[in-house]
Amino acid sequence: MDGEAVLFLPDGRNDRHGLRNRHNSRFVTMVAFDLMMLDGDDIRRQSLVERKARLRELVSGQPLIQFSESIEGDGETIFRHVCSMGLEGIVSKRKDSIYRSGRTRSWIKTKCPSYS
Repeated sequence: MDGEAVLFLPDGRNDRHGLRNRHNSRFVTMVAFDLMMLDGDDIRRQSLVERKARLRELVSGQPLIQFSESIEGDGETIFRHVCSMGLEGIVSKRKDSIYRSGRTRSWIKTKCPSYS
C-alpha cells in the first residue's frame, strides 16, 4: 500500500508539523493512495483506476485508514481551490498509468506556493 501518515486538524486540513509530537500519535490516520500488491499478487501493471478500486475495498471500514479519493477535472482550477483552502498541494496521476516508484511524467506533485 502506498500512503502517508497524516495528523488531521478539526477543520480537515493536516498538521504536517504535528507528527513530530509523540502525544499526537493517537490522532494519526493513514491516508492510502495506491496499492501495489494484493494477496501476494503484484498488481502494479494494472491501471491506477483498477488498483484504486481494489484499494477502496481493502480499506473500507478500517478506522485508522482513509481512502484517498480521486478528483477529475481541470487541474489548474482544482489546484487554485486547493491552495485557497490552505492545503499543501495536489498529486496528479494518469488514471491509465501503471505503478512506478518515484515521480514520472504520469505522476506529478505540485505544492501550493503559500504552504508552510
